[in-house]
Amino acid sequence: MKPGRCRVAGLCGAILTIWWAVGPSPTRAQTTVGSADVHLPIQNAAGLRLLVATDHTSPVLRVILPGRPTSDRSIEILFPEHVTVVKQGQRSARQLYLFRPGERGDRPLWRRSDGSLEYERDLGDGVHLLARATLEGDGVRFRYELTNESPVAYDMIYAPTDPRLTSIFHDVRLERTYVHHADGFDLLASETPRRLTIPLDQWLPARYLVSFTWPVPAQRIERRDDGIPYYNKSRAVDMPFIATVSTDKAWVIASFARTAGNVWSNPELTCQHVDPQTSLSPGQRATIELKLLVIRGSLDDALERAIRQRQSLK
Repeated sequence: MKPGRCRVAGLCGAILTIWWAVGPSPTRAQTTVGSADVHLPIQNAAGLRLLVATDHTSPVLRVILPGRPTSDRSIEILFPEHVTVVKQGQRSARQLYLFRPGERGDRPLWRRSDGSLEYERDLGDGVHLLARATLEGDGVRFRYELTNESPVAYDMIYAPTDPRLTSIFHDVRLERTYVHHADGFDLLASETPRRLTIPLDQWLPARYLVSFTWPVPAQRIERRDDGIPYYNKSRAVDMPFIATVSTDKAWVIASFARTAGNVWSNPELTCQHVDPQTSLSPGQRATIELKLLVIRGSLDDALERAIRQRQSLK
């Protein structure tokens, strides 16, 4: 297997070189619960449905709005996009897992129970992952349980959930994607008004980031090794929350976590990132949670729910 190399947009501080091994991850033996119907949608009282996207071998979920067919891809979530670690005392990072589209690698053995879909996987380097998505009344709670079965400590472990929005939620110029500051809501990209008028090939590709616990970068626009411009908003948000309003203004999709270094989006995908990081000692288990709200309502409705539920997240 040949190693590859990339950069992670969300890592704070030092620039990290990341290596990953290209190839399937080994999977721990499991017992499937409800294997006959594990790929059927789970539905809540509001009519939202959660299902496994079977056209990808890598774990991908879809949330289906009421009345939409199960083939609808308006809300598709990479679960996770990758898993990246930094060993204690090192500056370089290693990707233990990376999403690959289509039928490549080993498919995880999904289990279904009590409104949840979950799978387990050994990622290598002694790290074991249990990933669970639970459909709640107003969206989906994502939970990662990471166990370090090695004698090595990890200073950082990072498993970003990647909700990608299309159709009525697609917001390529970030005209309907909001964050929240101490003085209220503001468009994520409000400090870059030229994005609204320049040709798309001059705007894309791009990343737009806003700090939460991490220091606000002094440089407003960074060009990294990948050649993509990274736009840094000049003031921090007051909670790790990002929301996109549908074109008809009837729906809000919002992601939030208990904490995160920053929030950000790739406008071409209209993805929402509020990804916590943690450390992992030998023999330790760490839990990371975040929530994706899918509601009929307003930004204020979404924020109220996020404030109320945020402390319940790990």
